[in-house]
Amino acid sequence: MKMIRALAMLMLFTGPAMAQHMNLMPELKSKSPEEREQDAITEKAYRESLRKIPDAKAAADPWGTVRSDAPKAAPAKPRTKTGSAAN
Repeated sequence: MKMIRALAMLMLFTGPAMAQHMNLMPELKSKSPEEREQDAITEKAYRESLRKIPDAKAAADPWGTVRSDAPKAAPAKPRTKTGSAAN
């Protein structure tokens, strides 16, 4: 019984290690001249489409006319030992 357990443990530990050495992906094939040419055309069209995008405008502030100037930070009040603000 101990021998069966030992073999089962050995199989559990060595199975994933064996799977790491298997090459499941075939080797990458080089592209044909026609495929390279098609990729170049696609890349050129992509770059041209990026040039057609207009520049971004400044961020619009829809509440800019309602609000007065941005609130300024209040001066920090010194704290006492108890943690409350000094008057």
